[in-house]
Amino acid sequence: MSLNGRMPSAKTDAANIQPATAVEFWFDPSCPWAWMTSRWVDEVAQQRDLDITWHVMSLAVLNEDKHVSDEYRAFLPRALRYTRLVAALAELQGQHIVKPLYDALGSRIHPGGSTAPDQVIPAALSELGLDAELARYADSDEFDEPMRASHFDGIERVGQDVGTPIIAVNGVAFFGPVISPAPKGEQAVALWDGVVAAASFDGFFELKRSRTRGPIFD
Repeated sequence: MSLNGRMPSAKTDAANIQPATAVEFWFDPSCPWAWMTSRWVDEVAQQRDLDITWHVMSLAVLNEDKHVSDEYRAFLPRALRYTRLVAALAELQGQHIVKPLYDALGSRIHPGGSTAPDQVIPAALSELGLDAELARYADSDEFDEPMRASHFDGIERVGQDVGTPIIAVNGVAFFGPVISPAPKGEQAVALWDGVVAAASFDGFFELKRSRTRGPIFD
């Protein structure tokens, strides 16, 4: 009941409903830092009304014309298999499969510590109740075009000197944040508000310090 003794109208209630915050998240399934950031975004989504769209990007594409170490270059074909699988299933199954597939792959790659795609991929598909035959798309370039388009859609919003993850909030895009461990509860929301506020300032470009720890999975 309002102060004047009247019940609020349905029209008034509708006017007070705030739309969900539109969020887009670009990830490479192999990147531990993107995994940490995605767990943070999941935590924030439990406390804020976020409408999240998950997109694949590719460390292999990002580094295809760059000078990297031999060790890192040897890792990229493995990373490419995961991005190709996600891109293929997004086209074949629809956008709704992207986040569950990311979770199923990432939980095995990162906290699970697996470096064997031939084990990770069948297990992830089985977890989601998907046909094991879909694993073949991890070794196919059939859906490279939409995979690369998704990658460059993210990169073009923030510039070339970044990696994964990329987040866009109501159209304002930024790289990162790079965090470890993923904060929980009020701390997660406080970080979210701070990052989004900083990124929304058109003249804000970079805030960085050296990493003092690796990814902490929990």
